[in-house]
Amino acid sequence: MLILPTSDGRLEPYRLSGTPLVPRAPRAPFTRTAFAAAHVVSDALRERDPWDGRPAVDWEATLAFREGLWDQGLGLAEAMDTAQRGMGVDWPTAKELIERTMAAARAHPLKPRVACGAGTDHKPLSALTTADAIGAAYLTQAEAIEAAGGQLIVMASRAFTAIDARPEVYRSVYRHLIDGAQEPVILHWLGDMFDPALAGYWGSPDVATATEFVLALIAENPAKVDGIKISLLDQAHEEAFRERLPAGVKLYTGDDFNYAALIAGDGTHHSHALLGILAAIAPAAAQALEALAEGDTATYHRLLAPTVPLSREIFRAPTRFYKAGIAFLSWLNGYQRAFTMPAGFQSSRDITHYAEVFRLADRAGLLSNSDLAVSRMRALLHVHGIA
Repeated sequence: MLILPTSDGRLEPYRLSGTPLVPRAPRAPFTRTAFAAAHVVSDALRERDPWDGRPAVDWEATLAFREGLWDQGLGLAEAMDTAQRGMGVDWPTAKELIERTMAAARAHPLKPRVACGAGTDHKPLSALTTADAIGAAYLTQAEAIEAAGGQLIVMASRAFTAIDARPEVYRSVYRHLIDGAQEPVILHWLGDMFDPALAGYWGSPDVATATEFVLALIAENPAKVDGIKISLLDQAHEEAFRERLPAGVKLYTGDDFNYAALIAGDGTHHSHALLGILAAIAPAAAQALEALAEGDTATYHRLLAPTVPLSREIFRAPTRFYKAGIAFLSWLNGYQRAFTMPAGFQSSRDITHYAEVFRLADRAGLLSNSDLAVSRMRALLHVHGIA
């Protein structure tokens, strides 16, 4: 029995009620491509100057977490927003992460798909004031990723919005990146709810205008675009967008509120997945995708339905702080020794949020070791003055 705080300031008893899902390999190949965007595990014993210095990474735990995702049949989106790019994790750390991950992926028996985020975050915004400068920064990271054997995800860059770039600037940079990539790339449309600095991306604050631009960009060379990840938390927009994509170009949902319905599809079109929440709900997601592949939609929805309230709590506004919930569940489930994050990011959410995540994870069957989860939740409550 735990005493957990509520959002209205009360304390109430809580007893575990969920049946933990057991992680396992899938029985059948998935009919959806699913990339889980994984976080970075901090090494609490080596962390120094967390706000000012480079993060200390627990490489063993970080890679073991990824291997656990692969064991369940999931792919990996590496060094993305979930890994705190630009919010605690710098490019040298991200580059090392990519190289270590790609080596581990090559050694894994399932030979999992791994796509890696290429951005411009190794350069200050003051040095990225022209299309040529932005393009050169992207190429530095793209070349490092391809040298490591990773597929490119062209991440949204704050450099464009910092200079109020017009559509022709985006087109110049993206055209060069797409056409010059070794294999088809994944584009990345991250809404300002995830990063306020990206407001007005693609050269317009109007989503409809931005949509027309992106669709035209893809249509110029669809053979070099594997897909596009859209994280706007707008189910209707995503459904309309995916209907207009050229044949063979995937829509990777980044909608952590509506992913269950979007992945299931409407019978004619469906979304694939590139989601931060997949890392937190891996057993439910993998087993639901297996059921979908087997034509068992009832089991698919039964497994994913209780994960949606959990995801909506983890990704609640301010959405950009969602990474704390991902790391919190990783800690509760024993994937890391300490609940610490690069730049001390665990302090971005309050104890009532963590208490609600605990409740919802239990109901979704996602606390794999009940005794450990209760023990660690109780320790966190003590730190916050709750006996």
